[in-house]
Order: sequence, then C-alpha cells, then structure tokens
Amino acid sequence: MKTNLLPLAKEGLSYFIYSLASVVLFLFLDFDLLAFFTSLITLFIAYSFRNPERELKLFEPTSFLSPVDGIIQSIEELQSDKYAYKIVIQSSLSDVSVLRSPANASVSKVLKKNGTRVSVNSKLFRSLNENTEISFITQEKNIFKLIHRLGKSFAPLVIELYEGQKLVQTARYGLMLNGQTSIYLPQNFRVNINVGSEVKASESLIGYFS
Repeated sequence: MKTNLLPLAKEGLSYFIYSLASVVLFLFLDFDLLAFFTSLITLFIAYSFRNPERELKLFEPTSFLSPVDGIIQSIEELQSDKYAYKIVIQSSLSDVSVLRSPANASVSKVLKKNGTRVSVNSKLFRSLNENTEISFITQEKNIFKLIHRLGKSFAPLVIELYEGQKLVQTARYGLMLNGQTSIYLPQNFRVNINVGSEVKASESLIGYFS
C-alpha cells in the first residue's frame, strides 16, 4: 500500500466525495431533511476510513505487532508441523480499518478469494466470505501467515501486496472495514497477549519470535 499521510484512507475518498456532493446538492435544493441524513452518512464514512498516524513503540527486533485494530477473540494451539499457534482478532466498524505489517518481512504468497459478505455470526462466514491469505517470511527465516476475512461491509477487502515484496514493520498494506483476522505463528513464537484484549495495529504487541 503506497504511503498515505492523508487523514482519510484513499479507499474511502470516492465514498466521501460522493456523499459530500450529495449534501451540497440537497442543501442547494432546500431538501434539509435529506441534507441532514446525508451529512450523518458523510461523517460515518469519514470515521470509518480514518487513517491515523501510529507511534511505533520501542520493541525488540523480533517483535510481532498486531496487524489490525480489534479484540483478541481466541488463541489456539495447533497440531501442525508448520504453525503452532492461531490467534483470531475480531474487528468492527468502529475500529480503524487500515491494515499494517506486523513485522519486518517479505511476502511469500498472496491468495485472494472472492466471496460473499455475510455476518461473522453466520455458519457460512468462514466458507463463503471474501478473504485474502498472505504468507510471510522474516529475515531470520521465521514464517507466519495472515488471513483477512471480510464481514458485513459496504467496502471491499483491499490488499496491495505482491509476492517478493519487502515490508517494514507498521507499513500500510491494505484495508478491511469490519472483519476477522487469523494469525498463524510458528513453534518458536512466544505469545504475549490474552483473549479479550483490545489491540491496535502497529502499537499492540502480540509476542516475539525466539
């Protein structure tokens, strides 16, 4: 995702401009009630696509930060040769939607799947919803994987990554407005977070590679 220092994520600019233009039009036509409701929608769009700067706290070079804003829904130990832990973060419409790199790493695979946008509470959520699977490898050869799965949303899941791309920790790479993120981590990872904790992308520590 190209560096964007605007207070609004570029994916939301078209929504914001069209909504603001509607407010101006309704005011010009003296449709005050419609102008009022459209103003509320415009404020909602600006809030949903806000793009705040985040202060990078001083952690060890092997630190792993949250890639999204949300709540830790579960931490699961896996019986797998490749990944030992699965951490699920639930993001809502009130969370900042910008996705950020959790570590200094290179992208090894990007697999996007189109789908529906049913509620996260639906039994069909995991099998049918739009999602993107991204695999990474760090300079120390630590591997991890992220799966961003979109929930009910008026905006699509945006991932601006390609295989071989190198990311620095905290770099913006996409946007997900309401959804669920699954993090798969290897055996040599030390989890430093609890279920129910509120996390923020680029600021909250998930753990360390040992």
